[in-house]
Amino acid sequence: MPFSEEQLQAIVETRARRPAAIAEAAAARMRPPSALDADGTAMIIAADHPARGFLGTGRSPMAMADRGEVLDRLCLALSRPGVDGVLGTPDILEDLLLLGALHDKVVFGSMNRGGLAGASWEIDDRFTAYDAASIEAMGFEGGKMLTRIDLDDPATAPTLEACAHAVSDLASRSLIAMVEPFMAHREDTGRLRVELTTEAAIRASAIAASLGATSAYTWLKVPVVPDMERVAAATTLPTVLLGGEVADDQDATFESWRVALRAPNVVGLVVGRSLLYPPDDDVAGAVDAAVGLLPRSVSPRSG
Repeated sequence: MPFSEEQLQAIVETRARRPAAIAEAAAARMRPPSALDADGTAMIIAADHPARGFLGTGRSPMAMADRGEVLDRLCLALSRPGVDGVLGTPDILEDLLLLGALHDKVVFGSMNRGGLAGASWEIDDRFTAYDAASIEAMGFEGGKMLTRIDLDDPATAPTLEACAHAVSDLASRSLIAMVEPFMAHREDTGRLRVELTTEAAIRASAIAASLGATSAYTWLKVPVVPDMERVAAATTLPTVLLGGEVADDQDATFESWRVALRAPNVVGLVVGRSLLYPPDDDVAGAVDAAVGLLPRSVSPRSG
């Protein structure tokens, strides 16, 4: 069912008049038995880019500026068979809770959103959203942290330390820490650029896997680069693939995901803009195609 203006107005009124309804909705949410489905895989929709001021998709720099439209696309994606859950910031996840869209879905709270896109301090990615205690209180399955590593920027060290503390804090509560690591560098223009090479992904994964007092509850969220078998082989940790930028050649993107999913410790996809704002604007078609790449039957909890 399409998201309606009435639903949006109901969210606004609830937030203004009865904010306690958010915690009530979280407490009433039916939780899935595991972060992975019965076949050991996961299909997660990501929706945490706006919190870093990153609103663009493809050729549209403000595509995610309308929250009603974002929620419409998210609700449609979450309703498709085989979609297991969502990753988002408090504002978006709370809207989805109020809409009743998170029952029996895996939910990851996005934690460090302080490294605003394009900021001079971008590598110093402060934890400005969820922390482990709030993720536990909301009854979510885990937390996600972006971990960009610039060997020429001293701000990398406190970012790594903060991520390590978050991994430990989540693990102490038996919650998943989804760590998204990248090697990065500043271009001559001053823009922070992540390095999407096989060697960079391997190095970043090796660093991220050792963060925290234990890796027992750590998953890695890695980009799809050439020779993904080597990247996945860098650790024994469960690994999910991130979708990245919206590409004009969606078929080629899906093929790269399909190949990468062959690696033995790759357990699923965490994709946002590529599915929410596909080139042909067919959200349902894009989501269904991505679900079809996973080596599984449709999860009973999602269809």
